[in-house]
Amino acid sequence: MSRPEPPAEGFSEVVRGCFSEGARQYPSRARLQAAVAQRLAGLTARQGVRFPPGPLADLGAGSGLLSRSLEAALGPGPWQRIDACSPLLEQGAAENAALIHWDLNQGLPTSLQQPAALASSFALQWLEQPEQQLGTWCEQLQPGGWLILGVPTSGSFPLWHQAAAQAGVPCTALELPCAQRLIDCAQQRLQLHHAQVLRFSRPNRGGLWFLQQIKAIGAQASRSPKLNAGQLRRLLRAWPGPQQAIVWEVLVLLGQKR
Repeated sequence: MSRPEPPAEGFSEVVRGCFSEGARQYPSRARLQAAVAQRLAGLTARQGVRFPPGPLADLGAGSGLLSRSLEAALGPGPWQRIDACSPLLEQGAAENAALIHWDLNQGLPTSLQQPAALASSFALQWLEQPEQQLGTWCEQLQPGGWLILGVPTSGSFPLWHQAAAQAGVPCTALELPCAQRLIDCAQQRLQLHHAQVLRFSRPNRGGLWFLQQIKAIGAQASRSPKLNAGQLRRLLRAWPGPQQAIVWEVLVLLGQKR
């Protein structure tokens, strides 16, 4: 399989800029991301996973939530943390982790050869062509190597989509990958030990509050044009009340290279 085509730099730069702005607040406010990292680590430990000799990499590591959780559950890696956002990545500098500043839209770093494990949580959705990127990750694992993946998928944020449709304005939520297509992609290349789509709910405290929470951690990047003031007011007026929760759909997947 060929490597994904390098994307236009525009959106990748937008994502990097947003996460750089939110880097200071990310560790304390990215509660769902932390919960999914702990769930992935617990799943990996319960499955009795043993990695073959070789490099271990946390892809789109950010501040290191996933690799830190894996080390706590399985013992020291050491895990290489790979991310394009320096302010997030450097939060792990005091932990003696190997930090690699790299845009994963370009594939894996050339220094990462025959990895024994590739772990990634809440990162794949920010890349161009997520399904193709996932296929590349699977194929670059060494035989017996493991993929540990958590990614929000297209069933997320029905309330946001509903409000935008009712208001007659574009929905600026990031277009997320289809869970089943990602599962099919991985299953063609790996023996899947676990693949489950989870739904996480959070209280709905209003549209403005929700959008502010997204922005606070730097997750507001969108390929859609920003709403103008009038469109935003219409969206907020159409936002459902607290009886409807904010919902994330997250694919949790664990597989081993055949």
